[in-house]
Amino acid sequence: MEERILQYLEAAHRYGDARLMLCSSGNLSWRIGDSHALVSGTGSWLPTLRREQVALVDIATGESLNGVRASMESTFHLGVLREREDVNVVLHFQSEYATTIACMQQPPTDFNVTAEVPVHVGKEIPLVPYYRPGSPQLAEAVIAAMKHHNSILLAKHGQVVCGSDFDDVFQRATFFEMACRILVETGCRANTLTQTELQDLIDTFGL
Repeated sequence: MEERILQYLEAAHRYGDARLMLCSSGNLSWRIGDSHALVSGTGSWLPTLRREQVALVDIATGESLNGVRASMESTFHLGVLREREDVNVVLHFQSEYATTIACMQQPPTDFNVTAEVPVHVGKEIPLVPYYRPGSPQLAEAVIAAMKHHNSILLAKHGQVVCGSDFDDVFQRATFFEMACRILVETGCRANTLTQTELQDLIDTFGL
């Protein structure tokens, strides 16, 4: 378990170094075996996360097994892990440009500015309405949205991505932020992929 925790800390710091979140704004979960997960502790900062701030949690019940209180967003993390057997890592983050999009009155619905977006992030990125952070309503909405999507926006809040491993999630979050930066810097007038170009990617990569 000690080696797993060190891997988890390395990933958390990597996400922080990439400026995917500020201070305590992000949280991270990682499936361990069939029934447990490591989850960042409540109030912790992923960029500087310490071993004693990592909760070992029962995925089915949400109970902390090592006395560390998991993030208040752990409910949706564990819900996604329960619903998606293909998912091992869930990251909630608030990168600058993606959060700008999430706070727009009329956010764009087409994020497919380059081929990497539909291939790695998702050809559709749903917007979850605003619910108070940590609330049961937010957890329910996130779990429902991520049943069929790997990347979502949370209105006036941030983003969530999931994946098979830490690299998968890092790539997904990075390209997500890249797409949002392009959209913001072009005033949401980017030349996105046409339906024909998108369909070609779908046919080629089985999206």
